[in-house]
Amino acid sequence: MKAKMFFLLTAFTMVSMFFAACGNEANDADDKSTETTETAAPPAPVAEIKLTPFSSSPDFPNASLDFGYDKGMFTAKVANYELKQQTADAAQKMCANSKDGQHIHFIVDDQPYDAAYETPFKKEIPDGSHYLLGFLGRSYHESIKSKAAGKVLNVDVKAGSITKKQPVTDPMVFYSRPKGKYVGKAETEKVMLDFYLANTTLSADGNKVKVLINGEKEFILDKWEPVFLEGLPMVDNKIKLTLVDKDGNDVKAPLNPVERVFTLIEDQTEK
Repeated sequence: MKAKMFFLLTAFTMVSMFFAACGNEANDADDKSTETTETAAPPAPVAEIKLTPFSSSPDFPNASLDFGYDKGMFTAKVANYELKQQTADAAQKMCANSKDGQHIHFIVDDQPYDAAYETPFKKEIPDGSHYLLGFLGRSYHESIKSKAAGKVLNVDVKAGSITKKQPVTDPMVFYSRPKGKYVGKAETEKVMLDFYLANTTLSADGNKVKVLINGEKEFILDKWEPVFLEGLPMVDNKIKLTLVDKDGNDVKAPLNPVERVFTLIEDQTEK
């Protein structure tokens, strides 16, 4: 009886081990199959945002601008500069260009500029104290940075007219470009970054402009000149400009820092 019981237990054990081994082999096969089918493709490389040089532009050393604001209208006196004309090298710049030609950028405080291709130019400004900036721009929106080509005022406005003005002596940085929407490869591959300075210069051992892109990528500019941004994602992008001193501290200045959101869009017809 004992021998019979021993035989049955031994047989049961061997059968159990056989099925367990088969089960493990099947599980191993399933695991290998799962590993094969679920292996993710490597992520697409993300372009690195970088600054590249902006080629030199036609100079307008004698261009000048004077402007005023009255009855809800900007008026301007422009000399030695043709509004509504295409800048000579526009086709070679390979960046966003206005089909309407050269123009004036009018900026109220830290708001996006209004482009005026002729004046008078209507613009509603709320009652109160404001900074007004006007400067001449090439057809591809690059500012002319000679002193006579731009003007900044600190004014009091009431009922659409200036009631008081005073000189601006504080160093200031105004945001100009990028602005709005950029569509297609020709506009999005290289996006011009340009800003306007008042009462300050930039240098390696002096004031600088800190550029923060999408809250992550930071650059320091020690020259007042435009640059190209390359590698920007095809989404909404945010740029923050801060005027900083030689030690990297924010300069205590009106409207500092300033930031803006703009959008890059793929042109589906290019695919």
